[in-house]
Amino acid sequence: MRSQLTRSLMRMYATQSGTTLQPRAITSRTQSENGLSGRRDNHGFYNAVKNRPRILITGSLGQLGPGLARILRERYGRDNVIMSDINRASESVLESGPFLFADVLDMRGLREICVNYEIDWLIHFSALLSAVGESNLPLAMQVNIQGLHNILEVSRMHKMKLFVPSTIGAFGPDSPRNPTPDLTIQRPRTIYGVSKVHAELMGEYYHHKFGLDFRCLRYPGVISTDQPGGGTTDYALKMFHDALTTKVHHCYLKPETRLPMMYIDDLLTATADFLQMPDNQLSMRTYNIGAVDFTPEELAMELRKFVPDLEVVYNPDSRQAIADSWPQRFDFGNAIRDWGYHPLYNMSAICEIMVQSLLPRYKNRGSLIEVKE
Repeated sequence: MRSQLTRSLMRMYATQSGTTLQPRAITSRTQSENGLSGRRDNHGFYNAVKNRPRILITGSLGQLGPGLARILRERYGRDNVIMSDINRASESVLESGPFLFADVLDMRGLREICVNYEIDWLIHFSALLSAVGESNLPLAMQVNIQGLHNILEVSRMHKMKLFVPSTIGAFGPDSPRNPTPDLTIQRPRTIYGVSKVHAELMGEYYHHKFGLDFRCLRYPGVISTDQPGGGTTDYALKMFHDALTTKVHHCYLKPETRLPMMYIDDLLTATADFLQMPDNQLSMRTYNIGAVDFTPEELAMELRKFVPDLEVVYNPDSRQAIADSWPQRFDFGNAIRDWGYHPLYNMSAICEIMVQSLLPRYKNRGSLIEVKE
């Protein structure tokens, strides 16, 4: 039954893209200079991308997956980066490159994909975020913990490079908050944070015990044009959308709540750069990265340069306690020293590009308010 599903997925992709996606057995696998399969230049699927890594992204329909897939496809070839999720992909995602159904709770299914498509790098984005996880603890434990265990085991068995993102939520009220270093006490108070600390430590264990090339970046709040997805830092995304529509933002955090943030382009470029760094250049397996830190009031003041009469109403809720336990500012000096991390966008640049990016969207919908150029 499962092999029939695999063949159906292959036929579906071939119909959508005009490309024949062929799973291949891994028996008598030869090695090229960089350790990838030396047979890849003999298969049509690899005509333009031989000896490059085959990459699988789980949970790829979230905020980060499509953008990272685009960058990796530019570097390693369109058909060498396979997006996957348990949800149905949009037409634009299906047209952009390979997409498969993959459930991180189904270990056998993951193994079949990794074997059939000779996966070299596995990027694990499947997770329930902080506020969502607190509202559905059993599901969060399944996806964030059991799903991780499956990913680790599949990566170990098939000798893949594994990237798992972590978060500012991996720290807690006992952690130093300004700045927060890479190595310090963590002890988070949310299931999302606990599961991410678990991922960091399990990844390091697999690295030292089995030689797994495990890599992890702790992300701050991510600013993008996507609609908010349930994270505590997502107030910032909502403020941009509200500023360009209703001009009134109801903020669930206090005006003085400082949190680290970064623009999505910086984050995705950093992730792609980090993945391609030689292993011997890394002094640790988990790094902080960041760019700026600000409060809701500071963001509102910067946005008023474009929308002068933006109003912010503060109604702190349960997410305030979560934010109060998180870092206010990240120390990411090790990332700068070890692999040349260098963010480009400060708060002013983030606001400018967000307004420029969202203006056409709301103008086309007829819901745009007047914006100061």
